[in-house]
Amino acid sequence: MSTSAPHETPPEDKPAPGSESPYAPQVQSSSGMENNASLVVGIGASAGGLDAFKDLFTNLPSDTGMAFVIVQHLDPTHESILAELIGKFTHMPVLQVEDQLALQPNRVYVIPPNADLTLQNSVLNLTKPAKRRGLRLPIDHFLRSLATDQRDKAACIILSGTGTDGTLGLKAVKEEGGLTIVQSPDSARYNGMPLSAINTGLVDMVLKPDSIGDYLVAYAERLRIGDGQQIQQIEPDIADTLHDIYALLKLHTGHDFSGYKENTIIRRLERRMTINQISDATGYLRYLQETPLEVEALFRELLIGVTSFFRDPQAFEFLEREVIRPLFASTRDTPRQIRVWTPGCATGEEAYSIAILLQEHLDRTQRPVEFQVFATDIDQAAILKAREGRYPESIAADVTAERLSRYFVRDEKGDSFQIKKQIRDRVVFAEQSVIKDPPFSRLDLIVCRNLMIYLQADLQQRLLSMFHYALNPGGCLFLGNAETLGNAEKLFHTVDQKWKIFKRAKFVADIRTVLEFSGDIASNPHYRIPMAEKPISVRDLTEQLLLAEYVPTSVLVNENGEMLYIHGHTGRYLEQSTGEASTNILRMAREGLRLPLSAAIRSANTHKKTHIVEGVSVQHEGATLVVRLTVTPILQPQSAQGLMLITFAETSPPQLSGEETAVERIHYSQDEYTAQLEQELKSTREYLQTVIEELESTNEELKSSNEELQSANE
Repeated sequence: MSTSAPHETPPEDKPAPGSESPYAPQVQSSSGMENNASLVVGIGASAGGLDAFKDLFTNLPSDTGMAFVIVQHLDPTHESILAELIGKFTHMPVLQVEDQLALQPNRVYVIPPNADLTLQNSVLNLTKPAKRRGLRLPIDHFLRSLATDQRDKAACIILSGTGTDGTLGLKAVKEEGGLTIVQSPDSARYNGMPLSAINTGLVDMVLKPDSIGDYLVAYAERLRIGDGQQIQQIEPDIADTLHDIYALLKLHTGHDFSGYKENTIIRRLERRMTINQISDATGYLRYLQETPLEVEALFRELLIGVTSFFRDPQAFEFLEREVIRPLFASTRDTPRQIRVWTPGCATGEEAYSIAILLQEHLDRTQRPVEFQVFATDIDQAAILKAREGRYPESIAADVTAERLSRYFVRDEKGDSFQIKKQIRDRVVFAEQSVIKDPPFSRLDLIVCRNLMIYLQADLQQRLLSMFHYALNPGGCLFLGNAETLGNAEKLFHTVDQKWKIFKRAKFVADIRTVLEFSGDIASNPHYRIPMAEKPISVRDLTEQLLLAEYVPTSVLVNENGEMLYIHGHTGRYLEQSTGEASTNILRMAREGLRLPLSAAIRSANTHKKTHIVEGVSVQHEGATLVVRLTVTPILQPQSAQGLMLITFAETSPPQLSGEETAVERIHYSQDEYTAQLEQELKSTREYLQTVIEELESTNEELKSSNEELQSANE
């Protein structure tokens, strides 16, 4: 693929600096983008960004048809020469933005100092920063507007930088169907921003800057084909394979997506095909059959939810005033626990928002009223993040300073906030399907926003009947702005149509609609889709032989430590203990291995870097094995993020020769032994913390299961 040649000075065909210079600020009054760029690419960077810009733009053609908008953290007190510097790396005109500047394809736009930048109707708008320096998040600010304005024609790239700016903006782009790319942390001078973005689990590609251009061009071409004449062929092609894809998803994840709106499913499938550069649905189905990791990636694609703290603040203000206050007042004469359910909770922002509203009312009234928020989702990875309750510093855009101070603590690095135990203990997170699992019962409030808009009408009605059953008399339902009651209006009275808040009516719903759980399409042999078998090539055979002969014993695990693939003989390091069978590597670790293995997994997962532990002593059949333990997090491809490769390599213990050497070794070993004890103590503490978190998670699951059983019995 041809790319522009790198150069260090502006090309000669660019005019000299002045009124017509592409580097000088220009204003083009227009109500929209001229010539329609195929993509609008928002690029966020901070410290170390200039090197990344150079690698990106020197490997990017100048005629891609895209428009590029750069948001760099700049000193607000000095003029910026960033546009000039970037002009040295590309043949495209580079402009420093002025207010009301219409986007054009094959242009690069650079934010000026001391300004916030937004995009509306393909026109760039500048405003004075509302927050002082240090609290501003200009990348998030722009990317959110980019997502709203361009939807699936938006792309965002997060490059080198400290902190977490860009994380929430990337999430917004992903939610609207746009493309998300992050610089690989090992190629970034400062990896804070890339790591924060990757930790969302919403990144499509992790690439070095010099590889991003080729991928963008291929993606835009696939997008152009999808928007062209072939679109009428692509959608029916996908529709013909939907049933097979539903069956594959059901087999691999246990969840049935056949009740989701077909258009929504097709859009998400088209997106995965575009990302994987597959042009036809039959080819994508074959790819799914051959690639279990892509099934997992598609599953996560279908689960992308729109969530943030206090989304639609006025709606939450109305909820607090018209629902929560009367709810607490109702407990004055008959003390009881207030119970709230947030199905489809994703990573927990909305559940914690509700818990904060309830706690604020308790703090104001000083009344001893208990409350409990149940938060559920089918995405186990999202539930784990929600339980941790740690969010990027950019949530300051959605959470007031007072609430941040009262209900969150800033971590030691200062780049994230964690929910305080006071609120955390009020929320029970559990993996649960609102479609097939029994509901919670005796609830005062159900908050289910932006879930039903993805479901077909008959499934929406069934859920509304279930919500009616689950609520106490007079209990309330809080839906998303685009959701309605449909044919279930007899089940609820409208409290406020604008904010979609409804109160349970006294109508008696048909209990059969509540107890009809979804059928198991994948359990029917008629619908089983065999995984494709590929003939083995000479190359594949050679690679398999080399792996068997030279690669050390290795295990691929997911973020929960569950083993997905084993290479070699693991019996010297792992064993199945008495009792219930388990595939969790920590539960199977032999004596001496569990503590260092737990700490290594925790470190590799947290820092997204390979963690090596030397000299691990493992007990096996009365002998001591000395093992080098390596845990490597998988960052690419996106569908494999969260997985880790664990390798075991045995090393020989040091041999002592002669009395003098032995004595010297004893004296030397005293310090070494002390260091080892300190390391083991540290590892023990980390392991105990892991155990505590596992126990908390188990308690939550048990509490949730107990609630479901009570509901089913009722």
